[in-house]
Amino acid sequence: MELLLFLLCLFLSFTPAENEAVCSRPQLGANVEIHGLQRIYSPGAELRLSCEEGYTPVFGPHTIVCGASGAWTATKLICTLKRCPYPNQLLNGEMLYDDTTYRSVINYTCHEGYILTGSSSAVCQANATWSSDKPECRPVTCGLAPIPEFGGIIYDRIVRGNTTEYGTTVTYKCLPPYASFGNAEAKCTASGTWTKTPTCQVVTCPPPKNIERGYMSNNDQRNYDYMETIKYGCTGDYELEGSQEVFCQKDGTWSARPSCMAPCRVDIQRGRILYKGEKIWIKNFEPNKVLHKEIVSVYCMNEDRNCGYAIPTQCIDGRLQLPECFKEPSDIAYKFNSGSLPSEIEQC
Repeated sequence: MELLLFLLCLFLSFTPAENEAVCSRPQLGANVEIHGLQRIYSPGAELRLSCEEGYTPVFGPHTIVCGASGAWTATKLICTLKRCPYPNQLLNGEMLYDDTTYRSVINYTCHEGYILTGSSSAVCQANATWSSDKPECRPVTCGLAPIPEFGGIIYDRIVRGNTTEYGTTVTYKCLPPYASFGNAEAKCTASGTWTKTPTCQVVTCPPPKNIERGYMSNNDQRNYDYMETIKYGCTGDYELEGSQEVFCQKDGTWSARPSCMAPCRVDIQRGRILYKGEKIWIKNFEPNKVLHKEIVSVYCMNEDRNCGYAIPTQCIDGRLQLPECFKEPSDIAYKFNSGSLPSEIEQC
């Protein structure tokens, strides 16, 4: 009975006078928090406002007062989502996220050949920090590349210790007379293993053959080792065309041999030619010989303009083709009126 009377008195003490205005619990903007659970407030009562977890206050004021009319004073308080800092780029990986606001999630993945070390995701927390540090994408590792018998390897980067990283490549070299069969390169793969290693096998070539009108630096009648070389030359005025040096190839044959190309004769009896920048009467051109690929010019007449011009032609393996415009002068014109020849008159 005493407890019932106490509660009744307590209720009456909080019941406003019949004519006294009171404020009810205010309705505020989204994500704004009101401290306390009270539902009725007397005039003059102050109410402190704040933002829900993960939100930050903008503008203000942060306190409202219950007025005598039963209305609360105005506030422009707005609560906006907190934002975590934008993450730095993940080297050798990808980051997937829509935003960096409170409760946003970043998912991390690594490129092929790399392993994620650390958390695969992070959440933006109420204190505007990420729940975990950015992870690392570390490369898959392989052991040292296998070395074939009678061969060696060259790494494309400096290797320390007994491990290599994903993407490392090696080039294989076999020691002569051994040649490499298979892919000359190998790579540390995403599975942590090396691609297939080539083999080193003995390769020899039969004695090389001489070339027509030429000679060799070595006439030994024996088998030659892989990559062993022979040099060729030409006799007399013959010119070498092609590589002077040939080598024993991986398939047991020699690389392409050169050829000895013949010189040419300027096949005219009367007239003047232009050779190596000098105008020469054909009778004085001794010996009458133009080497392979050399150029000599003969003179033609422009009848309409009455002037002469030089036309070049090239010696190709003993053949020197004269241009169609060339007309050899008569014996009389050549001997007694040489000043009228195309080579002697005004040039076009």
